[in-house]
Amino acid sequence: MSKIVFFDIDGTLVNEEKEIPLSTVEAVKALQAKGIFVAIASGRAPFMLHEIAEKLQIDSFICYNGQYVVFEGKVIYENPLSQEALDRLITTTMKNDHPLVFSAAEEMRVNLPDHPGVLEGMNSLKRGYPRVDAHFYRGREIYQCLLFCTEDFDSFYAEAFPEYSFMRWHDVSVDVCPANGSKARGIRELIKQLGFKMEDTYAFGDGLNDIQMLQEVGTGIAMGNGRPELKKVADYITESVDEEGILKGLQHVGLL
Repeated sequence: MSKIVFFDIDGTLVNEEKEIPLSTVEAVKALQAKGIFVAIASGRAPFMLHEIAEKLQIDSFICYNGQYVVFEGKVIYENPLSQEALDRLITTTMKNDHPLVFSAAEEMRVNLPDHPGVLEGMNSLKRGYPRVDAHFYRGREIYQCLLFCTEDFDSFYAEAFPEYSFMRWHDVSVDVCPANGSKARGIRELIKQLGFKMEDTYAFGDGLNDIQMLQEVGTGIAMGNGRPELKKVADYITESVDEEGILKGLQHVGLL
């Protein structure tokens, strides 16, 4: 295998209904049949990948926007959040009534109950309200938080917490990750295991958290339904997820 393709999930492999189009399933299988390595690069937790991974027969993942990397079922890289900064973040968000979902390797918990923002955000992922445990982060590695606030708070949190990066994935929520972490960083860790060259890497994405990934790989492909900011850095813009965007993109770059 001399080439590898990284796929984001939401808005890329799956549509708004969280369904994988048949053309995408067939395209991924065709890549694998040709000996092209396929991996997932997502902001999702590893325990939120099982159904998609099984359907697509993928066992290598970049999770939590690059903070937790799995190569053929084995964890090869971890980049948890700073505990000291997390304590400060919790204090600040509590004052603003902004809930946090703490995401560890195997499960997640939220620190505030019955918050409409959390309900809206988690429903968009087709997941229920997480169990409430305000102290879940203590004594365990937390790789990412979901901070529930509106966009007008983005600059406030970015300035107050330079240790972290804040990437908006929903009108009501941002991903909170280490400032030195990204999908691009996760990709570098994974291709070390394979001995690939960066020019032989490809990536598909649609969101703001895919910008660094598309800039890092040899060929970056933005979905037609993707954010305008992402399309500006892409090498190619394919069709939307429901318009055979994955298949057409792979055909355009000559992988299929």
